[in-house]
Amino acid sequence: MSEPIVWYPGHMAAAKRALLKSLVPADFVVELLDARIPVSSRNPDLKEICAGKPRLTLLTKCTLADPTRTAEHKRVLEAEGAYVIAIDSKTKQGYDKITPAIKELVAEKLKKYADKGMSGRKIRGMVLGITNVGKSTFINKFTGTNKAKAEDRPGVTRTTQWISAPGGIELLDTPGLLWHKFEDQSVGEKLAFTGAIRDEILDLEDIAARLAALLIERYPALVEARYKVTAVEGETPEDLLERMTKKRGFLQRGGVADTERFATCLLDEFRGGKIGRITLD
Repeated sequence: MSEPIVWYPGHMAAAKRALLKSLVPADFVVELLDARIPVSSRNPDLKEICAGKPRLTLLTKCTLADPTRTAEHKRVLEAEGAYVIAIDSKTKQGYDKITPAIKELVAEKLKKYADKGMSGRKIRGMVLGITNVGKSTFINKFTGTNKAKAEDRPGVTRTTQWISAPGGIELLDTPGLLWHKFEDQSVGEKLAFTGAIRDEILDLEDIAARLAALLIERYPALVEARYKVTAVEGETPEDLLERMTKKRGFLQRGGVADTERFATCLLDEFRGGKIGRITLD
C-alpha cells in the first residue's frame, strides 16, 4: 500500500480568509455534504466559518447513497441542531423543501425587514462545501440558471458570485474548501473514492484496491452481484483487486490482470452508482 493521502493545497488559507470576508453580507449558510460520506465530507473549518449564521445542511447525491444510512446520518445531524434535507440534483429530489426551510431559518430577519417596510428585500445565502460535492450544480438547479460553472470534477469553481433565485433569495457560489491535512487516513481515502481529490495526483490502483476492500467489507452482496467475487480471509486489497480484474475480463497478453485499467473502471462505477446505493461513513 502507498503512503497515506496528505493534501496540502497552498491556496487553502487564502480561500478560507476569502470565505470569511464573503460571509459578512450572508443571512444564512447552505452547507453541502456528500450523502455517501457525510462525516468525511464535512470540513471541520466550517464550524468556525459559519459561527452565528443559520445553517441549512443538504445531503447531496442522496440517490447514490444507502437510504437507511442517510436516514441515520440525518437524525444525528438534526440532533446536533441542524436543519437537514437529503437532495439529488439530477432528479431534484428534496428541492421542494429547500425554500420553505430557508424561510424558516431566517424568519426572524424577514420579520425585521417587514417591520421596517423592507419586505421586498432579498435574503442572501452562502453555499459552502468541499470540492466536487455539487455546489454549482445545486445552485444552477435551484436558481434555474447556468451561471455557476459546474463540471463533474473537483476544483472548477475558482471565484465567488451572487446568483438570484426565485422567492427573493440570492445564493453565493464559492470555491470548494478542503482542509490542510487529513488527520484520519480513512477520511482522505473516502474523499479520493468519491472524486473530491483530483485523480491526477493519486495512485489510482492503490485507491481502487482500498475501495474494493472497503466495499467487500461493508456491502459484500453488492460486490458479489456485480463482480462475482466473495471475501477471502487474509486477502490483501491488492490481491482482491487483481481477482476482481480477472473476473471482469480486464486482461493483458498472457492472461495478466490489467489492474490499472480496471482501477479506473471500479472508481467510475462506484461514483456513478452502478454497484448500488452505498454509504461509506
